[in-house]
Amino acid sequence: MTDTASILIIDDEEIIREALEALLSAEGYRVRTAATATEGMEQVAAGPLDAVLLDLMLPDRNGLEVLEEIRRFDEDLPVVMITAFGTIESAIAATKQGAFHYFTKPFKNDEVLVVLRNAVERRRLVRENSALREQLRSDTHRFGELIGGSSRIRAVYDLIARAAPSRATVLIQGESGTGKELVARAFHRHSARADKPFVTVNSGTLPPDLLESNLFGHVKGAFTGAVAPKKGLFEVADKGTIFFDEIGNVPLETQAKLLRVIQEREFMRLGGVETIKVDVRIIAATNADLKALVREGKFREDLFYRLNVILVKLPPLRERKEDIPLLVQHFLDKFTKESGRPSMILTPEAMDRLMAYHWPGNVRELENVIERAVVLCPDREIGVDLIPDHVSDEPGVEVPEVVIPDEGIHFREVITGHERRYIEAALEAAGGVQKRAAELLHIKATTLNEMIKRYEIVPRRRRGSGERSEPEPDAERTGT
Repeated sequence: MTDTASILIIDDEEIIREALEALLSAEGYRVRTAATATEGMEQVAAGPLDAVLLDLMLPDRNGLEVLEEIRRFDEDLPVVMITAFGTIESAIAATKQGAFHYFTKPFKNDEVLVVLRNAVERRRLVRENSALREQLRSDTHRFGELIGGSSRIRAVYDLIARAAPSRATVLIQGESGTGKELVARAFHRHSARADKPFVTVNSGTLPPDLLESNLFGHVKGAFTGAVAPKKGLFEVADKGTIFFDEIGNVPLETQAKLLRVIQEREFMRLGGVETIKVDVRIIAATNADLKALVREGKFREDLFYRLNVILVKLPPLRERKEDIPLLVQHFLDKFTKESGRPSMILTPEAMDRLMAYHWPGNVRELENVIERAVVLCPDREIGVDLIPDHVSDEPGVEVPEVVIPDEGIHFREVITGHERRYIEAALEAAGGVQKRAAELLHIKATTLNEMIKRYEIVPRRRRGSGERSEPEPDAERTGT
């Protein structure tokens, strides 16, 4: 807003100062003036300012020296150089030293206003970024690695703080990319087990025999290739926490053994006869509806209730969009630090694009978008051109309409049907290639593969002229 922006003009020519003051005052800026470098620095120190118009040639000091001093005092204060045509090379050198821009005498009013408007906008964005960084340091806007200040995410913080000190099992429900493992780690860090192991089990990536060997260990000779005894993850996690990612993918036969560990806190290694006692807190996460899996006979009801002691429901990003600016700042700081680059800001247009998007891939997708923008950004300002085309207020896949009936069907069945048809639509658009369909849906290929198995969807290639539709046999279809 120009009516709240304060501009300092440092120029020894009275006619220039008066002309600029009249021009900027008419636009609603608050204007201060100085005829020398010394007067100008006194005004800078008095602050606050949103931009400085600085003549390159001053009677008591060179403008480049003044620029350097201003930047030492306030590195983010935009300085626009004013130069005569004959010293334009010096003005270009000034931009390399941190000047925001420059214009030449005699100047065009429109040019001055455009440059100054951009400078003030940059100042505003930098201040907003500073405010966001302050919020990120606040206990009300983050909890460990969890970021956000919305009421939905603060409720999660409160639940962790109250339940973490106990040994109760925890079940975390949330879509892919919402940060379920971060929640599990927060439970661990705020418990008495914080200095003990935190062990993650990728539940759906191993066949049953290998999964059980990893969990419970084995004795020598338990199976072909077991040439030496091996500790399982439960032993490794003793006195600590074990986290089951996507617990819904654990086979039924393994679920029975997990139930015993929860109830009796003991197990036997594969091929062994000795009972091993452990003290392990179990935290499980899922993006599936475990109650629906129980009804379908795919998940043990007794295990579900053993896990569902402390239930954490993580909201998707589209239901807490007010947290997006904080998350964006967090990822900007993270990736600029990793790459050794100076701090960056997003233009309002770029932020508007992020705020309008529905984020099917949740926080993980936002993180990937910001990482890409930081890598590709040529300077310190990320514009809308660096936001991928698919990030818009329009969905990337045309989804068939799902009508919710008045009665006769459970609401979860409607949601399940909608999700299934969304996947089928993406597969159709991708010609049956799961890897491409996952990209359209902005989820991991492994997540899509799990959902395809859950809904028993048979991917088919898109029919072409004279081509039969048939299941695709190659590995790319499975996302591997």
